[in-house]
Amino acid sequence: MSVLLQIRNASKHYGDQILMEDAECTIMSDTKVGFVGRNGAGKSTLLRCILGDEELDTGLIIKHPKLNIGYLRQHDPFLPGETSLEFMMRDSGQPDWKCGEVGGQFELKGKYLDGPVGELSGGWQTRVKLAALLLHEPNLLLLDEPTNFLDLRTQILLEHFLRDFHEACLIVSHDRAFLTATCDVTLDLSMGKLTMYPGKIDDFLVYQQELSEHDQRVNTANEAKRKQLQEFIDKNRARASTATRAKSKEKALGRLEFKDVQGEQARATVRAPMVEPRKGPAVRCKDLTIGYGDHAIASGIDLEIEHGSRAAIVGDNGQGKTTLLRTLVQSLPALQGEVKWGFGCEIGTYAQHVYSSLPERKTVLEYLEYEAIPGTKNQTILDVAGAMLFRGSAVKKKIPVLSGGERARLCMAALLLSKSNILVLDEPGNHLDVETVEALANALIEYKGTVIFTSHDRHFMKRVASSIVEVKDGTVVNYRGDYDSYLYMVNKEIDNVESERKGTSPKANDKPAAHAKPKTTVPKDRGHVSLSTPNRKGSNTSKNIIDDDRSVKREVGQLEKTIAKLDAQKKLLNEQLMQSTEAIAAMKLHEELTKVTTELETAEMRWAELQEQLEALE
Repeated sequence: MSVLLQIRNASKHYGDQILMEDAECTIMSDTKVGFVGRNGAGKSTLLRCILGDEELDTGLIIKHPKLNIGYLRQHDPFLPGETSLEFMMRDSGQPDWKCGEVGGQFELKGKYLDGPVGELSGGWQTRVKLAALLLHEPNLLLLDEPTNFLDLRTQILLEHFLRDFHEACLIVSHDRAFLTATCDVTLDLSMGKLTMYPGKIDDFLVYQQELSEHDQRVNTANEAKRKQLQEFIDKNRARASTATRAKSKEKALGRLEFKDVQGEQARATVRAPMVEPRKGPAVRCKDLTIGYGDHAIASGIDLEIEHGSRAAIVGDNGQGKTTLLRTLVQSLPALQGEVKWGFGCEIGTYAQHVYSSLPERKTVLEYLEYEAIPGTKNQTILDVAGAMLFRGSAVKKKIPVLSGGERARLCMAALLLSKSNILVLDEPGNHLDVETVEALANALIEYKGTVIFTSHDRHFMKRVASSIVEVKDGTVVNYRGDYDSYLYMVNKEIDNVESERKGTSPKANDKPAAHAKPKTTVPKDRGHVSLSTPNRKGSNTSKNIIDDDRSVKREVGQLEKTIAKLDAQKKLLNEQLMQSTEAIAAMKLHEELTKVTTELETAEMRWAELQEQLEALE
């Protein structure tokens, strides 16, 4: 394993905002790193610095001489009328057969390979760009929010691609499920500091919370000590007999260090509108046809969604999820059939295009005042704005200067100021960081109204969805299973397609041969005995049992000592890992911890086996 890229003493400022201060990071070959942090923390800026599109204020980015970076850009690099195959050949300089072979890994064939790439959906265009990236044979991939607007199937294909990609990756994403599936190391940028954690995102979030709580305890203890020292100094400074001691206490006071606590950063606190729970159908669709003009996307839709449910609309991009939502809220007329909402339904809508069509002349506060219910108190509006991280002077920001994440939070704040008992949300998690998405999920779970939503964030879907509505092949139906079963079905379909492409059967190894004879396995020195057959020398069976009993008990005793030793090593390594501040040292500790954990699990499993044998012998 070699060092591909090193960041040393990196600092970057925008005016008074500190993005990085003396930041350090090392990326090794064959390491997949998930890059996380708040919106606006500077993640994309650091990527641009790595690419050379921006300069650091101070510090160095040291690259291996053979570093070859592949960057998934957000803009479309396609020429008018160009096919997917032509683009891949032009971009990579590879022959058509090679481009077709690599494109097959992303199911690019037929019209998706030979048709105009400009006519494909965003998800399919991303597949084309990823295939082109792979053709350049990079040894470090930089992916900036690669799952935004990707459907579930494309996300899974991207995961499979990254699983088989045996080079390094640096992936900026707010999608916890995607990071969990693809990255074994987590890089966090918070309060100007880069922290490399040798574990997955979920483990890092636990570590981060524990570290925050530890630092808060240290600060609380130091604050109590500070007050005690200050009281002594104030009382004894003027007295000649105690002045020396007071000066000593002043020095001790100056040595007190307070931690910068991660938890002290502003957190998004999302509260859904307070509404009365209702019963019965919230909306009914009868013989509904949805689409645009003369083009029908889905027809014959008979759908009913109950009050209080959280219905997730699922399906591939281009199948009609957004079209269905727009038809339900009547921003798009139905081509045929009818949509009927129940009595007293007040619908609040959050759509993908909302944050890009905000009034440019208003400030954050002016927009929220305009969107809030007439008579809403100004303090209530400020509280909601603050909950979505618009605090202090931030409420006076003009909408044109807001980032994508800030615009998304502003639209969400406006929705929270409504009295809607129906929330229709199209990709509410896009452009929101991990913590805000989690806060939104918690709020929707507590919400007493009805939620109808789409999302490509699997962690969010699994937490929030109580029912599944599938849009597929021109039909819309209530899916009978939960989101986990839907996820399993899509994975199985993709596995089958990949197995066909590779010429293997996905279940070939799971089934025994039809005419194979059963094998007899003789265990090697495992303490197993035959109670019915004497040994060749005619030894007494009971003597064999006694000998085996002693052998098993002896091994059990040795294993218990080993387990105790390994358990102590594991606890010590965990403590050292929690206190480690150096990325390379932490990675070594993590590797050692993984090895000890594996040995401990093996010893415990063997101990359990032997306990069963002892019970059988008795």
